[in-house]
Amino acid sequence: MLPTTITHDFVKGLPKAELHLHLEGTLEPELKLALAQRNRIDIGQGTIEEIKRSYRFDSLSSFLQVYYPAMNVLQQEEDFYQLAMAYLHKAREHNVRYVELFFDPQAHTSRGIAFATVIDGYHRAVRESPALGVESALVMCFLRDMSAQSAADTLEQALPYREQILGIGLDSDENGNPPGKFKEVFEKARQAGFHLTMHCDIDQHNSIGNIRQALLDIQVDRLDHGTNIVEDQELVAYVRDKGIGLTCCPVSNGFVGDMKGNEILQLLRAGVKVTVNSDDPAYFQSYVSDDMFALAQSYSMTPAEMVQLARNSFEVSWLPADRKAAYLRQITDYVDAW
Repeated sequence: MLPTTITHDFVKGLPKAELHLHLEGTLEPELKLALAQRNRIDIGQGTIEEIKRSYRFDSLSSFLQVYYPAMNVLQQEEDFYQLAMAYLHKAREHNVRYVELFFDPQAHTSRGIAFATVIDGYHRAVRESPALGVESALVMCFLRDMSAQSAADTLEQALPYREQILGIGLDSDENGNPPGKFKEVFEKARQAGFHLTMHCDIDQHNSIGNIRQALLDIQVDRLDHGTNIVEDQELVAYVRDKGIGLTCCPVSNGFVGDMKGNEILQLLRAGVKVTVNSDDPAYFQSYVSDDMFALAQSYSMTPAEMVQLARNSFEVSWLPADRKAAYLRQITDYVDAW
């Protein structure tokens, strides 16, 4: 049966999927320093504490100014593999049974790293993840502050690896880079058989217009963040009726503004398939169970609503129906045994 109150132990043990997780955002200070030393990269910091002090930001743009330079330590296939495996071990600790892993190849190819180096390292970890009890898949994201042509070129590079990439996403700085900029390349990705998602970050210029483009013009399968959708109740009804999921990230939201907990719970209670995820956990020092518990601590919600968030995470994943059903049974068994 359900507990009377939501505890961190209950949340951490709850079987869950994570659908909004940037592999490059899982680069913990200890691994960053180790890779910098191994690859002889001068990162401007020589201790763990210095690296932690550099993780200070109050906006999306200030976050990205820290985030992208940190990737310079990723040079070899082994580095990408080691990064992904470090996250997957963390995922197991938080009882994440399935994860769809975002990665940003342009952030690496633009600095001279071969696409194959990136995908081979990450996919080796994906192949090994079931041994940890975590099923995983890769979702390749385009950087929206680069050109549509760069995205198209990256899609062409990805096509030979079609069986290793489950979906296509869009992330990075949304300002001046609306979804419509990438309509053509997303249509090509759809024709190639990829699932589609797009970041619609919180409180951006023309947030609701960007959400409308992503949903109605691009016709994505999911929205990442997307809580500004509450500004248009017709769009709320649209995603509810079509079962389109929103992958929300309350702790990272809180670093640049409001956690959007009221919006997340409003959408949850309206029957929208919202989920809670950790986004870039190394930078926000909050893995998915921590995000879910932080939401419960900061906003009034019931244990049943927490369970529904976990159920939503599997229901809007890109798993086959039989795998979804198996994981949903695990949630039922967990609650029954509590």
